Amino acid sequence: MVITKKIGQDLFDDVLLGKKKAEFRLNDFDIQEGDTLSLVEVNNEGKETGRVVEKKVTYVWKCDIKNTYWPVEEILEKGVQVISME
Repeated sequence: MVITKKIGQDLFDDVLLGKKKAEFRLNDFDIQEGDTLSLVEVNNEGKETGRVVEKKVTYVWKCDIKNTYWPVEEILEKGVQVISME
């Protein structure tokens, strides 16, 4: 399955070059090992730049973290996930 998500310009090149091999995302979608994560680059205004990188998902760690970027209510409801890619 191909899962498409947006990624900021500040991180896109690191993924493209293979330096950034994991994604820390809100656990609000289903993703499994073997899926393809398609990351669409967006600029600071949230508009797509036209660049896309696809990575094979090798590991998904779903965890329960209380202090992150998302509202506590959403974290408590959904948890978060860390996605390793190659």
